Formats: sequence, structure tokens, C-alpha cells
Amino acid sequence: METTLVTGATGLVGFNIVQALLKRNRKVTALVRSLKKGREILPPECDVVQGDVTDPASLTTAMKDCASVYHAAGFPEQWMKDPDIFQRVNVDGTKNIIDAALSSGVQRFIYTSTIDVFAAGSGETYDERAIDTEPKGTYYERSKQAADQLVTDAINRGLPAIFLHPAGVYGPGPTASPGINDFIQKLHRRAIPLLLPGGFPVVFAPDVGEGHVLAEEKAEVGSRFILSESYCNLPGLAEIVLAELGTHRKVPPVMPVPVGKVISVMGEWIAQLTNKPPLVPKGQLHFLLWDARPQNRKAKEQLGWSPTPIRQGIRETISFLKLA
Repeated sequence: METTLVTGATGLVGFNIVQALLKRNRKVTALVRSLKKGREILPPECDVVQGDVTDPASLTTAMKDCASVYHAAGFPEQWMKDPDIFQRVNVDGTKNIIDAALSSGVQRFIYTSTIDVFAAGSGETYDERAIDTEPKGTYYERSKQAADQLVTDAINRGLPAIFLHPAGVYGPGPTASPGINDFIQKLHRRAIPLLLPGGFPVVFAPDVGEGHVLAEEKAEVGSRFILSESYCNLPGLAEIVLAELGTHRKVPPVMPVPVGKVISVMGEWIAQLTNKPPLVPKGQLHFLLWDARPQNRKAKEQLGWSPTPIRQGIRETISFLKLA
């Protein structure tokens, strides 16, 4: 049986890619930095091999006899004291795995990009054609733009790549990273006195895993697919979460935009002195205020992808997190 390699398998997206592959009885190997963590998080049917996208030699070993590669590894944080880590992991790491995949002659290369590489104005809709040619406003966004371009260029060198662009991911899977799952848990604990302004598009994690595998099965090389279910502003998302938690608590008030901007700027200045992440990273606020709406028609029509409605997804996430 041919082997499929998944990078980033201990993250929310990679974990659900592994689940979607195993559901099809695929032989899966996960590249993990810690064998202990990989074995604790991943199903026993998934083999684990130690390596790192920043270590080219480990990629060559991990990719031996692999027919398909899912590259979901990345550094998704919105702030780091040393921003060079975005270049090392998201850009250089992607270059390393591209080189290994080309040397190994893999048949499919499924790349987890992001909706952040697209261009749209506030309140506008966009689809897979709207690649932004201008540098974005944060280290994370620019690193993902550069990595996306590396994969695009590698197609001309024979890389059989397909691009997936998930929105804000939530749902069952590893919960170490901050994100929507963390937002749900903090609402449950009454740990959010004020909501940040703005909103973002969302998608249920198992649907993201399924979308990746459907793309491998059905899509042509060079294809791009946005994986997004709906757009939520934060008060609307909080209202859904609180309702599904079965509480009658009121939605927290929203922080005014000018206040959020001052807090983010001051917080990042203080973070440089304390080495602790700011309360509101500028990148996070930047994303929340973008207010552009991705379209999922292509994934539905060409892949047969069917996303889980937000209320159902939140209900299943609350159950997974054991909050109800």
C-alpha cells in the first residue's frame, strides 16, 4: 500500500487531514518533531516519524516511498518577539519540503495555504482568483504569501501541487493553539469581559480535513479551493456559543476599534520588554477588521464538499471540549 506523508499532523488542520485519510483506509505517516507528542495525539493507525520542515535531511528520510504529501505544517501565531521564525518555518520550511517532494517524485502534493493570500476590500466577497500581489500587513501573512508563491513556482518544475485555503478553523482536534476553540472555552469560563471588534470566516475542522482529501482525489494540479462555511462577527459567534452552552448570559460588549488599536500597539511594545505575547496582537486585530467574505462555491461544485453549518459545528465542538 502506498504511503501518504502529513506534516503538521499534531495541529488542528493536519490532525483532521490524518482522520480523513484513515477513514479511507489510507496508510499514513506523520512527520512530528516529538515522537512522544505525536503518539499521544494521533490515532494508533497513524505511523509517526521524527523530523522537522526546517531540517531537509529529515524530510528526505520521511518521504521515502511516499506517493502523496500533505504539507499542513506552519507557524500560525500572530506575534513573536523574533519574527524571523515566520520565515524559517513558513517559507524556508516550505522550500525544504518542495525540494524533498521533487527529489522523491511524489504523485500528489497537497498544500495548506490560507485565505490571507487573497485580495479584497472591506465588505467585499472574493474567490480563488483574487491572489493579492501586494505584501500583506503582518509577518505571518507575508510569510504565507511567500510560501504560496514558492509552491506556485514549483509547479513549473514538476511539483503536482494543489492549494487549499481554510478560513478560521475550529472543532475537534488538538487544542494547544489559541483560536476559536480557545474563544469558546474562555466564553464558557466567563474570561472574556469585552469582545474585539470585527469578525472572520469560519470552517469546521473535520470539513477542512475532508476538503483536503477530496482535492487530492478530484482536483487538477494547480487548482485552488477556499474552505469556508460562513462569516461571523464576534458578537454573532459569541451569541451562538452561549446559546449552545445552554446559558442565558448576555453577549459581552464590543471594544471600540480605536481602543483596540491603541491596546494592540501598546501591547506589542510592552511584549518586546516582557517577552510575553500581547493581549491583542496587531496581526489579530488586522485580520478581524479585514471584513472580506470568501466564497466556497468552487469547493462545493468541483469537489462535492459540504461544510457543516456553524451552529451544528459549535455544538459538536462544545461536546468535544466537554463543556456541556
